[in-house]
This record gives sequence, structure tokens and C-alpha cells, in this order.
Amino acid sequence: MTKRDYYEVLGVSRDVDEDALKRAYREIAMRDHPDRNPDDPSAEERFKEASEAYAILSDAEKRQAYDRFGHAGVGAGAPGGGFQDFGDLGNFGDIFEGLFGDLFGGARPGARRRGRGQRGADLRYNLEVELHDVLEGLESTVKIPKTRPCGTCNGSGAKPGTSPEICGGCRGSGQVVLQQGFFRVSRPCTDCAGTGEIVRDRCTDCRGQGRTEGQQTINVRIPPGVDDGTRLRLTGEGEAGISGGPPGDLYVVIAVRTHDLFEREGPNLHCQVPVTMVQAALGAEIDVPTLEGKVKLKIAEGTQSGKVMRLRGKGLPTLRTTTRGDQLLHIFVETPTRMTKPQRELLERFAGESDSKVSPAHKSFLEKIRDLFE
Repeated sequence: MTKRDYYEVLGVSRDVDEDALKRAYREIAMRDHPDRNPDDPSAEERFKEASEAYAILSDAEKRQAYDRFGHAGVGAGAPGGGFQDFGDLGNFGDIFEGLFGDLFGGARPGARRRGRGQRGADLRYNLEVELHDVLEGLESTVKIPKTRPCGTCNGSGAKPGTSPEICGGCRGSGQVVLQQGFFRVSRPCTDCAGTGEIVRDRCTDCRGQGRTEGQQTINVRIPPGVDDGTRLRLTGEGEAGISGGPPGDLYVVIAVRTHDLFEREGPNLHCQVPVTMVQAALGAEIDVPTLEGKVKLKIAEGTQSGKVMRLRGKGLPTLRTTTRGDQLLHIFVETPTRMTKPQRELLERFAGESDSKVSPAHKSFLEKIRDLFE
């Protein structure tokens, strides 16, 4: 029998987009599904015909081949293997389940679930580090309270010498199918809590849970360049899985403590450096701190407050690179708050000498005031 055109089967035009194609197929599938028409064999045929059409047209490569060569381009003899027969409705289960989920079925009786048990919970550990740890990195040992697989039953929950049995309620699938009218919906089996297995003789150490409470010591490598809020993931170091499921992960969240001298801005460090009036006026060489120790800094004659000096490569590294930022030194000139009589007399003499030699910044300021009020 000659096959009908796939576009005609779905009732769509040849330039139909993906969303419209999906809507058209869903409408036919809802109308002609065998569960909804148990006494109408023709409905099943229409359903399979529409499913075959959708399987071809929803695949970009197969649709292109069909548009060029028709059914010959996607048949069994087509290049690359072509299309497989849809006589068995299970052959397009992945396509149909992607559209409808468990609406018309669910796990087949006797089918085993992929992986027994539930994944363990993820854990979070907040770790405080010092600023110099960001520079060099750190290996820290932390103690984490968490559940671990039971050493007696190796996480099975069964008494040593015994093993879990396949659940009779769901025949190992972990799900049961509930039917109301033409709808069938799968639900987790209440007998085995969705695991597909039942422990008859429970392990006395973990009471059948397959895991026990405990505390574990874990070594955590903190790489250079971490920042506040950096999350380090340790795969498999979270809570043990339930009923033999895989463990969760451990997330170590970094918090960098505030430093007394340095303020961080990305990979750069900022530091306030006080100098005396004499050092600023006459120039000097002073010691300034870095995370790696003191270095000499030359203060030029006539340095003003607010001047920023840069020490290249004295900042912090960037995470997963060897590049380092800079250290920015913010100079501020300290004004004496207590002076001896001789010191005051010297400053008064200096002030008298300075009246006729106003500094450039002061002179510019006075000129702006004059222009403002004239």
C-alpha cells in the first residue's frame, strides 16, 4: 500500500516550524491513542502513521532527505540506514515520552529502574582564609559531619549474608501504574519507596538505611586567587546516598577575612601610606608593607596628599592563572597635632617665608575664587 505524504498525515504545510509540527502531532496522538480507542483498530493505525510522520519530520536530517527524495530517502534502503519500521509502538518511545511523559503509561511492568536508591544530599562548608592564603594558596583540613555508607552492609541496608529482594508490588520497576478512564499515570511504588527493592532482613548497625551518621576529615586544596564567595566542589564528598544511591557533593565556600592594612579590589591591593610634612616636602625613602614583606619606596620632593604610587606585580594572583595584580599606595600627608614651642616657631618662620611664594595649586585655587566673585 502506498504511504501517504507525511505532511498530509499531520495536516501541516511543508514549511511548518518545529512548534507547529509538535502541536499537530500531539493533537492527533491525544485523539487516536490506542488507550483512548481500545475498540477501534483504525485509530491505532492512524496513531502509528502520525507517529512515523512526526519521527521523520522532527529530525532535521531526515526531514531534509524526505523533502528531496520522498519516502525513498528515509526508507530502509536509504543511505545511513534510513527509517525503522513503526509496527511496534515501543520503537518511538523516546519521542512520544518527550511529548507526553507518563501520561499514557510509565514504566513497563518488570522493567528495572536505572540505578537503585536516591542520590545523597549536597553539603556546604564555609571556610575562612587569610589574605596571604589568597596569594599562596592553602591546603586545609576540615571535619564534616555527614552520613556515610554503612561499613557492615556496604550500603545495601541488608543484614550481612542476605541481599535486597525485588519488590513484588512493582516487579522491580519502582513505579506502579494508575489508570483512570483512558489515562494511565505512573507513581512511585509505596511498598519499596520507588527503589524497586525491599530489604527483608535489615542490617542492625544502620537499621536498613544503608548509611550511618559520622564525621569525616577531608583535605581541601585552596588554589591561589580565590575570592569571597568562591565555591570549590568536591565530588562525592556529600551525604551518602539512600538505599545504595550515589553520594552528593561537598561545596566549600570561601570567605576572605578583612586585612588591617590592605583593601582588595579584584587582583589589586590598596594601601594607605602616611608620610610626614617634612618627608613630603623634602623627599624621602620609606619602608612600605606588602604581603611578601617590606619594600623601599622613594617619596619625591613635593609629594602631595592623594598621590597614588604603584608597585607592579605586588597584588594578588587571578584564579587559575599566574598573572598577579598590582599594589596601589595612596599617599596622605600627616599634619602634626601637637608641636613643641621650637617646632611652632620654625613653622611660623616658614610661613612667613612662604607668603610671597604661593604654591601652584594654592595660586590656582585663589584665582578660581577671584573669577567666581568678580
